[in-house]
Amino acid sequence: MEKKNTAISDNFLGIGQIETWFAQKDWKPFPFQLEAWQAYLRGENGILNAPTGSGKTYGLWLGCLAEYFNNITKNKQPKGLQVIWITPLRALAKDIQRAMQEACEGLGVPWEVGIRSGDTTAATKRLQKKQMPHCLITTPESLHVLLAQKGYPSLFQELKTVIVDEWHELLGSKRGIQAELGISRLKALQPKLRVWGISATIGNLQQAGEVLCGNGFYTVKAKVQKKIEAVSILPDTVEKFPWTGHLGLNLIDKVLPIVEKSTSTLLFTNTRAQTEIWYQTLLAKAPWLAGQLAMHHGSLDPAIRMWVEDAIHEGKLKLVACTSSLDLGVDFRPVETVIQIGGPKGVNRFLQRAGRSGHRPDAVSKIYFMPTHSLELMEGAALSQAVREVTQEDNVTHLESRFPLQKPMDVLVQYMVTLAVSDGFEAKQLWQEVKSTYAYRELSREEWEWALAFITTGGNSLGAYDEFSKVVVENGLYKVTSRKVAIRHRLSMGTIVSEPMIKVRFVTGGYIGTVEEYFISKLNPGDVFWFAGRNLEFVKMDKLTAKVKKSNKKKGQVPRWMGARMPLSSELAGLIREKLDAFRTSIDIEMQTIRPMLELQHRWSLVPAKNQFLIEKIRSDEGYHVFFYPFEGRMVHEIMAAMVCFRISQMLPISLTFAMNDYGFEILSDIEIPLEDALESDLFSTENLLFDIESSLNETEMAKRRFREIATIAGLVFRGYPGKSKKARHLQASTQLLFDVFSEYDSENLLIKQAFQEVIDMQLEHGRLEKAMDKIKTMHIKVTNPPKFTPFAFPIMVDRRRDSLSSESFESRIQKMQVQLEQFAEEEI
Repeated sequence: MEKKNTAISDNFLGIGQIETWFAQKDWKPFPFQLEAWQAYLRGENGILNAPTGSGKTYGLWLGCLAEYFNNITKNKQPKGLQVIWITPLRALAKDIQRAMQEACEGLGVPWEVGIRSGDTTAATKRLQKKQMPHCLITTPESLHVLLAQKGYPSLFQELKTVIVDEWHELLGSKRGIQAELGISRLKALQPKLRVWGISATIGNLQQAGEVLCGNGFYTVKAKVQKKIEAVSILPDTVEKFPWTGHLGLNLIDKVLPIVEKSTSTLLFTNTRAQTEIWYQTLLAKAPWLAGQLAMHHGSLDPAIRMWVEDAIHEGKLKLVACTSSLDLGVDFRPVETVIQIGGPKGVNRFLQRAGRSGHRPDAVSKIYFMPTHSLELMEGAALSQAVREVTQEDNVTHLESRFPLQKPMDVLVQYMVTLAVSDGFEAKQLWQEVKSTYAYRELSREEWEWALAFITTGGNSLGAYDEFSKVVVENGLYKVTSRKVAIRHRLSMGTIVSEPMIKVRFVTGGYIGTVEEYFISKLNPGDVFWFAGRNLEFVKMDKLTAKVKKSNKKKGQVPRWMGARMPLSSELAGLIREKLDAFRTSIDIEMQTIRPMLELQHRWSLVPAKNQFLIEKIRSDEGYHVFFYPFEGRMVHEIMAAMVCFRISQMLPISLTFAMNDYGFEILSDIEIPLEDALESDLFSTENLLFDIESSLNETEMAKRRFREIATIAGLVFRGYPGKSKKARHLQASTQLLFDVFSEYDSENLLIKQAFQEVIDMQLEHGRLEKAMDKIKTMHIKVTNPPKFTPFAFPIMVDRRRDSLSSESFESRIQKMQVQLEQFAEEEI
C-alpha cells in the first residue's frame, strides 16, 4: 500500500544545487519534481506519475544527481555503476542519454551515461565490462544479458538505484516480468537498492506501483495540467454507408494544409502497412515534401530509424509517417503537431501520441484525429471528451488499466537458465527471490520443483534427450557447463517472439530492413512491393535474404505484418455508447457531422441507447443475416460471434459463418436463423460460457499457436545462429511435435497448461467477454427488420467480403453497393 508523506527536512544541499542550475536557465522546478527529489533522497521506493512532456525524466534523474552532491559534501566520491535506467524501447535510449548527459555537464557532475541494448557495438560492450558507466540505460532483455555474464555481481557492487521508464508500457507483458525478475536479483545483490517507476497514462496506478516496488512505496503524482488540443478532421460529405479504410486517403487534401503550417508533424498510423501507403501517397500528392518527408517503423534498418530520430530532433524534417515505434518518451521539441490516422482504439494511446507534440511542460500538445470511415467520427468525439476530462479534472476513469500477468513459466525457466549460464544459483535462495516478485508470489513449491526438473532433465517426457538437460547440479549449485548450451541460450534470450523475418537488401548490397517470411514466400521474381518508401522489385532469395532492385512501376504490393489489428478498449467503447445515446442533442461537431447517417440508421432500424442491445435481421441474395451490436471491440466480438454460432447450431443443424468489426458482428446462413428461439433460450447466458467457447473454437489449435511462442521463450526450440535462422515451417513442426508429445505423455506439463491459459486470458479475453455478456443481460434487447443493410451493418458486411475479392474488383463492387443503397434511401424519402 502507499506510504503517507513523512516529514521533509529542509536540508537538501543537492536540491539547492539543482535549483541554482534551473535558475540559470530561467527554469523553476515543478512541485512534483521537488517532491520526487526529496522522496528519492529519503531513500524511498516509489512511482512517479506525470503527463507526457511534463518533465518526468528530470523528476527522477536530478534526484540521483542531487544525491551525488550530498555524497561529495561527505567526502564520498561515487564510483562505478550507480543507476540502471530501464526503458521499454531501444529507440528511447539515445534521446534519454542526451538529456541525462546534458544535465551532468550543466551541473558539473563528472558522470558518464552509457547505453546497453541490442544496438550497442561489441567494442562498447567490452569497454563497459572493464569500466561500467555511472548510469546505464538498458532494456529488460539487455539487463538479463548482463546477468548471463560470468562474474556479473561485480558489475553491480556499487549500484544504488533502478529506475524503470514508461512502466505502464511494460506492465502486463512478459517483458515487464523480465524487469521484475531482473530487479529481484539486483535486490539480492544490493538489499538497500531503491526502485522507482515512471508512468504517464494508466488507470491502475496503485497496482502498477505494487507490481514494481512491492508494499510501502511512495507515490508522486504531478498536478501539472498538460494542455492537449484534440481536433477531428471532418469530411465535406459523409457517406451514409461507410466502410473501413475508404475515407482515409480521400482526406489527404485536408491533411496537407495542416502539415504546411506546422514546423514539424508526426503522422501516426496503426500499422506498418498503413505507414508505407501513406508515405507513398503523400509523396505522390505533394512532391514538394521530397527531402522533408520520412518514415519510421520497427521493420526499417536501425540506422535509418536513428537518422530519422536525429533529423526530427534537429528540425530537419517537415513530416514523418510513423507507427507506435515513436509512441514513447522521445523528446522531439520541434514537433508542433500530431495527426492520428484512424481510431487509436484506446484513450491512453491517443494521449501518449498527443504528447509527442508540444513536448514541454508549458506547451500545448495538438493532435488531429482523421477518421478512415465515417463511423470512426464517434471515436473522435469520444476521444475529445476523454482528453478534456482527463487533462482538466485529473480523471482516471477513462484511462485503460494494464493488468499484470501471473506465473508465466516460460519466462521463469528462461531466467533460471540465464542465471545458470553465468555463475549458477542455489535453489533455495532463488526460490525466495522469485517468490518476492508480484508475478510469482503465488508460485507453489510443486511448480518450483517442476521448473527445476524441467531445466535439469527436460521433465517427464524429454528426459531421454540430452539436449533438454541444460543445467547440472554440482554441490548444490545449478549451472550450465556446456558451452554450446550457453551460446544458444545467450542468442535466444528475450520474450519478444516475432514471425521469422527476412532481410531485404539491394542486389548491390545495401540493407533496407526486414519483412516477414510469409510475405516474401508469396512473391515471384519480378513482383513489385512498396517498402521503406521505395518501389522494389523482388529478384531472388539468397539464403535468408531477399535480393531486390529499384522499380519504376507505379503499382505494387504492401507488406502485411502480423498482429496489425488493435482491439478497442472497454473504456473507449463505453464513451462511444454514451455518444450514441445522445446523438440527437450532442454538441460535438463529430456527432453533428454524422447525424444524417445516424438518422438513417434510426429510421431503418435503431440507434441504441445505453440500456439497449440492438439486433438486426436482414435477408439478401447471400442468405439470412443477423447483426449484433455490443460495441465491445473486434476481439470480444470474434469470440462472442463464434459462441453465438455454436449455441444456435446446438438447436438445429445449420451452417453459419460470421464476421465482425469494433462495433458489432454478423452471422450468416443460407436458411433462416432461429434468433427468437435462441434468445428465449438465454443466448447470452454466462452459464457454461467457457465450455461453449472451447467448443465453438478450436481451442487446441489456438493453444498450439500460443505454444510456439512459449516453447521459444522457454528454450525448447532454437531459432538458429545469426545469419543461419531456421525456416518458419521447421520451427512450426518442432513446436507442434513437442506440443503433441506433452499432450499425450505429460499432460501435467506446466508449459502446456500455460498455453491453454493464455488462450483463455489473452486471446479469448474471457474476463472481458463475461463482463460484456453480463451487461447484455441487463439491457433491453431490440430486434429490428431493416429493409436494407444499415449504416451500422454495411461495414461489417464489407469486411467479410474483403478477403475474397481482388482489391480492384472489391472496391468497385462495394462502391456499386453504396450507390444502390443511397438511391434506395433517397427514393424512400
